Amino acid sequence: MGILAVKTHFLTTVSIVSMIAGGALAQTEPPLKDDAPRVDDIVVTAQKRSERLQDVPVSISVLNTEALEAQGVNNVLALNNLAPGLRVSSGDAAASPKIYIRGVGLSDFNPNASSGVGIYVDGVYIGSPLAQMSGFYDLAQVEVLRGPQGTLYGRNTNGGAINITTNRPTFDWAADVRTEYASDNGVNLEGGFGGPLVDDVLAFRLAGQYVSRDGDTHDRVTGEDLNAVEYYGGRLSLLYTPNSDISVLTQINHFENHGDATTPQHRALFPATAEATGADGLCAAGVYSSGMCTDLLGYADTDNDIRAGDYGPEAGKDKVRLNGASIQLDWTLGAVDLVAISAYQNAKRNAFENTDVSPLRMIEINYRSESEAFSQELRVQSNDPAADLKWVLGVYFMDETIKDNSTQDVLRDLRPLFITPDNPLGLSPENSVGVFGYPYTQKTKSYALFGQADYKFSDKLTGTAGVRWSSDDRDFDYRSEIEYGLATILTYQASKSFSAWSGRLGLRYELSDEANLYATYNRGFKSGGFFGGLATTVEQLEPYDNEQLDAYEVGFKGQFWNRRARLNTSAFFYDYKDQQVFAQVLRNGLTVQVLDNAGNSTIYGAEIEASLIPIDNLDLSAGVSLLHAKYDEFVSEGEDYGGNWLPQSPKVTFNASATYTWPLASGDEVMVNLNTTYSSKVYFDNSNRERLSQDGVWNTGGQISWRADATGLEAGVFARNVFDEDWVVSMSPIDSLGFDQVIYNQPRSLGVFLKYKY
Repeated sequence: MGILAVKTHFLTTVSIVSMIAGGALAQTEPPLKDDAPRVDDIVVTAQKRSERLQDVPVSISVLNTEALEAQGVNNVLALNNLAPGLRVSSGDAAASPKIYIRGVGLSDFNPNASSGVGIYVDGVYIGSPLAQMSGFYDLAQVEVLRGPQGTLYGRNTNGGAINITTNRPTFDWAADVRTEYASDNGVNLEGGFGGPLVDDVLAFRLAGQYVSRDGDTHDRVTGEDLNAVEYYGGRLSLLYTPNSDISVLTQINHFENHGDATTPQHRALFPATAEATGADGLCAAGVYSSGMCTDLLGYADTDNDIRAGDYGPEAGKDKVRLNGASIQLDWTLGAVDLVAISAYQNAKRNAFENTDVSPLRMIEINYRSESEAFSQELRVQSNDPAADLKWVLGVYFMDETIKDNSTQDVLRDLRPLFITPDNPLGLSPENSVGVFGYPYTQKTKSYALFGQADYKFSDKLTGTAGVRWSSDDRDFDYRSEIEYGLATILTYQASKSFSAWSGRLGLRYELSDEANLYATYNRGFKSGGFFGGLATTVEQLEPYDNEQLDAYEVGFKGQFWNRRARLNTSAFFYDYKDQQVFAQVLRNGLTVQVLDNAGNSTIYGAEIEASLIPIDNLDLSAGVSLLHAKYDEFVSEGEDYGGNWLPQSPKVTFNASATYTWPLASGDEVMVNLNTTYSSKVYFDNSNRERLSQDGVWNTGGQISWRADATGLEAGVFARNVFDEDWVVSMSPIDSLGFDQVIYNQPRSLGVFLKYKY
């Protein structure tokens, strides 16, 4: 980063923070008129009912439609760093996002992996990693819940949950359309429209999204540009309200991705000279592109250009197709509400990856997976917001089947060395030469019973208690084979049930109508399971255990200065046991994938979020997270990682946004938005090797627009990653073949947009 960029980032941050601090700490503010602007009163559904954000004793960040649009959020990856402690990345173009909150998550990219952060769309759990990159269009808001949500949300929410709400049908005609055109022929079309089919009885909304962009990485072999993007989706929603006590929301959705598979950069690791050899015997830092280091077959990318490489004819696509449907019934029965949510999801993926990202055929992977799931949630809950006792009781069931038939073609260019009359294919499994497949089927039946109650002991003090019992019954049928079934390496069949209790205890004390304190204890649980990657030994497939997280948190939520300022803070401590950890490690000279349990980890930290309107028409917001996240006990493959930082766990993250609106005499408005995020250093694997890390990085964007009051039109220009910074978003070490996969962020994007709202 240049000196000018550093100064600009620093001044931007200082300006936003100083304005927030100055307004919040001022002691002699003049009295405000009743019609003075105030920070929005945000309503969330974090506790399965509509409540004010300030009244919920949970750390929650909320992103509304305007914030999502201003920062270019069109899939889950774009949420990275937009909430304190939130990290999102992926090594794939259209599947398997790696989501971490406060250092809790999982980096496994296999289709039967379960993240430590749950994703919910309109109340439906999106469990399959094949389906988690879709659905980000026509959104009402996104809630990021930090900390274990083991009572009301259940398993696989140790880190937290991302609760996505789309726009519902209404009985008034409405339409929202946004079009963008940006660098690299980037196109983003998104919108929804709908209205009544039968007045006050049946309404519909039809929404869709189309995103495409030319590739930003040049292939010097073919002359083509790689990493192109193309995906689209649609959603039909029907709202049926036969009377004031019953509503039924039905949704049908479809999504397809036809863009390129991710093409990373190649980084050679095998030194050819003593001068190029580092302390670990691999290529020394600073000489990766010197030509003095190569991979196993002698190739090295030496131009030091992160947007170009020698890749060859097999670019590959990441094809994903999703279909889903859900029905939600809300039925008021006197003093209680009955809520029933039924959902079906089917996801298919066929992706070809030039894994060694070189012109040589060293390793190529074809990911072929399918996930099918049916889920049913049934809740009975109180509906009197003024009652001293508020409660919810529920049951949950999910039936999921995952089928995988992925293959790895390893060292194809070495096959001629092993061709004989008896071996015309040139196979040499002992030298890892051949196509290695690992077809398997995993079936899971999940059950849960849960309940939570909030009781108001006095006008000031409210207590919360909740408990959930969860059980996952898994059947696993696995085979490891060579050359599409020509020979079988091993077979493995097993069944196991994984169950646990999770829950919540808390107290909330109202200091005033606008401020409160809370203290909570939460236990989170993530189900154990079976490893779903390429395995050559039974030991890799033995089931890993449940993980458990005990979280202690205290927080403050307050609004000040006649509601022109909001300040929410929290401090937390986690005792993290049997943490599920994925790694790519060397075993007998080969790089293998393992999923194992760490003994224990300790995580603690603090977060602050603030919003402020210091003067009319100026909205400011900022958030910061301070985090300590280390393994206490973790030994894997003979390596002791005790004392190491957890992957994807920066010590500091920061986000800020400023929006100024100029009202014009005509009634129109001109709006300017500036936003920035920062993440300190992160490690991408458990070893904390320097080469597998990314130093601190800023990402700044902005938008200027004009909004016509009479027509509902808005037009503007935007810039994302305005300083054209480069940083690593994901890394995969393949030491045995002598290279790293290094995936970089998208370059600067400049564009224009047109929006219409009716």
